[in-house]
Amino acid sequence: MPLVETDAIVLHVFDYSETSRILRLATRDAGLQSALARGARRSKSRFGSALDLFAEGAAQLHLKDGRDLQTLSAFDVTRSRSELGEDMGRFAGASALAELVLRFSGADDVSVALFDVLADALDRLAAAQDEEASEATLSGAWRLVAELGFAPTIDSCAACHAPIDIAGELPFSHTAGGVLCERCARLYPGGRRLPLEARRAIGEWAQGGRLAQSDPRATRAHQRLLREFLQQHLADGRPLRAFDAWEQGALVAR
Repeated sequence: MPLVETDAIVLHVFDYSETSRILRLATRDAGLQSALARGARRSKSRFGSALDLFAEGAAQLHLKDGRDLQTLSAFDVTRSRSELGEDMGRFAGASALAELVLRFSGADDVSVALFDVLADALDRLAAAQDEEASEATLSGAWRLVAELGFAPTIDSCAACHAPIDIAGELPFSHTAGGVLCERCARLYPGGRRLPLEARRAIGEWAQGGRLAQSDPRATRAHQRLLREFLQQHLADGRPLRAFDAWEQGALVAR
């Protein structure tokens, strides 16, 4: 059973037996892994508080081909990101980002770039002010979507690929995967109109830029757009519970 040492981020933790825990880890070199941390619940566990949600560290994993549950022998924290647990908005946003990775990547999807995007998104969210948490989550989510290969087309027609340079509102179709020219929009009924400011925001976020959303209505509209896009292109019919909780929490906060 080979020992793999890799950077990892804790995305989900639940108790297993009276002494152990099972974790879902996003790793830099081994994709998404489920791992058993034996003795993690003991008061004198060698893991201590290292296995908190969203913590990042150097993990030692004993990997065996064909096994769904691997063994975690060590985890040395490099970033605790305790700030994510100090505010419900940041925690809900981090949970939504973790859900995207848990649902739409796997052990076979080894991507250093995806790991780095997730780590940076969580760092930015941890450093965000309370009122910036929703925008930081939107930015991180669109970056993850882009890294997963599903970024929406916003600079050309998603159907015929003709360049689009209209400054006003444009038809946007989740089914087509982005904005449409007026001719192609007739082939994809049921879409919505997306203003230039919204397209710019999505483009900035998908590329790692920052564009503050001071208007709560615009933030809610972006959350709805992202949810609909995920359901069309990435979801497998199961609800996105963490995403829904983040979206509803933002509504309550406002």
